[in-house]
Amino acid sequence: MKIYVATHNAHKLREIGEILPGFEIVADDPDAEETENTFAGNALIKVRAIAAKHRGDWAMADDSGLEVDALGGAPGVRSARYAGEPSSTPANNALLLKNLEGVADRAARFSCAIALVDPAGREHVVEGHCPGRIATEPSGAAGFGYDPLFIPDGHDRSFADLGDVEKNKISHRGRALAAAKAIMVEYTAK
Repeated sequence: MKIYVATHNAHKLREIGEILPGFEIVADDPDAEETENTFAGNALIKVRAIAAKHRGDWAMADDSGLEVDALGGAPGVRSARYAGEPSSTPANNALLLKNLEGVADRAARFSCAIALVDPAGREHVVEGHCPGRIATEPSGAAGFGYDPLFIPDGHDRSFADLGDVEKNKISHRGRALAAAKAIMVEYTAK
């Protein structure tokens, strides 16, 4: 089954392909400004932008980010641009660690909203979350974004230390994609 995915992020595209083997994943840059204050709202903006070009096919968009309790949910929907433009992972991670200096409660969660438009044009939104905490220093070489700083609940290693296979089983995106896959499989079975 072919799915057009609204992204230009090669890391995210690879991760989606790993989590949804057997699907033909085709990237399409949505060229849409994310103006909503929720992950679901931004995912819908992006999926609508590409679904209009691919009527009769599946279209998917994801919006995700890190929410830190001690920072009132920041960086949130601004996760990719937390340290400003242009987007910089090292700068984002450095700012997060700076803003958490001396903070004991480092509880956080990764959240992901996936918006789908099915071949009939109906919209679906699913979400996935992964609770955890922010480490005091980065660790690991796998993953991307905040992965070297995020330690999921039940683990003592960061997402970047866990590696892709283990991370994808428990991650926010893995959970959201499992729910999206269920919708696509049910639709196809009709």
